[in-house]
Amino acid sequence: MRTLLNVIWLVLCGFWMAAGYVLAGVLCCLLIVTIPFGLASFRIANFALWPFGRTLVHHPHSGAASTVGNVIWLVVAGWWLALGHLVTAICLAVTIIGIPLAWANLKLIPVSLVPLGKEIVPLDAVSEPRGYVVPAA
Repeated sequence: MRTLLNVIWLVLCGFWMAAGYVLAGVLCCLLIVTIPFGLASFRIANFALWPFGRTLVHHPHSGAASTVGNVIWLVVAGWWLALGHLVTAICLAVTIIGIPLAWANLKLIPVSLVPLGKEIVPLDAVSEPRGYVVPAA
């Protein structure tokens, strides 16, 4: 079922959302200082491309630097990407088959707003939550 949902996701919205994250990552990598933001954006692009069967967990060693980085990310690129997820979710919610995909898009908004200090892991690897866990899409 995950594979079927991932294929439908890829066709209807995954490719475009991943392209948005790749664009944000390329723009961030153009400047030397924002390379960590670019790398985080590429990781999220991979997650946005094929999200079902994976989840997001809080990295236990993230600290003040990731909090400051998340504030900078939120101002520069995060709200644009979150807006893209929101618009896509609204468009998908119009159809019956798109409702689960719209819900998954809404679940990706928190990582688009504050990506630093998070890890993307397979659902099978999460036996006991290590802090904040975003429910699997």
